[in-house]
Amino acid sequence: MAKQTSAPAVPGSFLPDLGSPRSLVGAWAQLSVVQYFAAEAAVIEAWAAPQPYDRRTGFISDLGAVNCAVYDGRDVCSPLHLLMNASFVVQGLGLLLGALLLGSAMLCIAARPGVRILQDTAYLKGRSGAIGARILTGAAGAGTVIVGLVPEDYGSPWHFAGALMYFIGGAFALLLLGFLWLPHTRMSWFLLACGTVCFAALIAGAVTRMELPEPGTLERLMAYPLTIGFSAAGLLIATRVRRVRRIAASAAAWDRRERM
Repeated sequence: MAKQTSAPAVPGSFLPDLGSPRSLVGAWAQLSVVQYFAAEAAVIEAWAAPQPYDRRTGFISDLGAVNCAVYDGRDVCSPLHLLMNASFVVQGLGLLLGALLLGSAMLCIAARPGVRILQDTAYLKGRSGAIGARILTGAAGAGTVIVGLVPEDYGSPWHFAGALMYFIGGAFALLLLGFLWLPHTRMSWFLLACGTVCFAALIAGAVTRMELPEPGTLERLMAYPLTIGFSAAGLLIATRVRRVRRIAASAAAWDRRERM
């Protein structure tokens, strides 16, 4: 008797955008924000002020200042300011693309391996949270673009507003996404930790007005967890989308063999 074979699980009952190219592009766009660390290291290496740049005392925005001058009592001179500001803009655009291309339904089940829409009514309850996460991620991305386009030494309030949009929007976006994924992946705890550290540092900065011995350390406790958290979320989503696309390709190949 011929051996019976069964087709691979066909992802037709998955949510429509789960394996779509736009989801993969959105995930990789969000993952791309990690480029910030390479750009920051290069800009710091080129620092030309009388005193070496110190991450503990120097503000991140000092690296994007266009002019060499004394700014708020700090000697600032960043020859590679264009690279730093371009990195801010690229980071912001990555978050904006992620917010636009990763649908709310996609975010609801991105961390749930093997879930099918017919078996998963809970995703509807989490969809409002996913919409909120997308809006907040988009706001954070827009804020980072503003920071890159309006350096601190332009004297415009838009620079400060853009930074607040990034920190506040990013912290709440990671907290929402972490809670949304809490029952489904251990990555949720990492996102919650990143969002919590950023939010706590933001509160500390507001209370102290950043007037403390190491303001650069405090600002990086706001910024670094966001970059790391968004990158981690993008990597998880990209891995999930690629898995579904492989399942779809396997199912299509099996179907072609059956038709021959």
